[in-house]
Amino acid sequence: MRFAAVSARILLPALLLGLAACAPAPIYKVAPGTIAAMPMQVAQSPEQYARGQVIWGGRVVGVSNLPDHSEIEILAYPLDASQRPKFGTDGSGRFIAILPGYAEPMNYPNGAPITVDGQLAGSRAGKVGEADYVFPLVKVAQSHVWTADEMRSGHPNVSFGVGVGVGIR
Repeated sequence: MRFAAVSARILLPALLLGLAACAPAPIYKVAPGTIAAMPMQVAQSPEQYARGQVIWGGRVVGVSNLPDHSEIEILAYPLDASQRPKFGTDGSGRFIAILPGYAEPMNYPNGAPITVDGQLAGSRAGKVGEADYVFPLVKVAQSHVWTADEMRSGHPNVSFGVGVGVGIR
């Protein structure tokens, strides 16, 4: 019995450490003072978060190219430890990512998972369908569109159970 207790104390932390090691590191360094609020919260009182740093992500809704910059509308989702959007939950509001110059829409396809790092630059009233909406604006320093492989990486393909199973890939 004593051997089982000692083994469990050693194996459990090793197993948890091994699973944690599978997760890729965050892609952007979180600076001190980075705002943890989601776009929905910032839209309710943008002056409270003025010029704060954020790392937000979600799904691309659309790209607009203007004469001197581009805007990407994004439906926000919480981020995992690697700063990938987690789509298993409801969206957390929308925001507009502002990029300098021209953003090729093919590089930011509708529905693509994206993470941006940047500074809040106020808000703008707009519409989602026929509904009025307040969009927080993020002046983007860095952005990353995630590939399907990147979204899957770090998610262990391990399952436990009893019985017979068939997996097709």
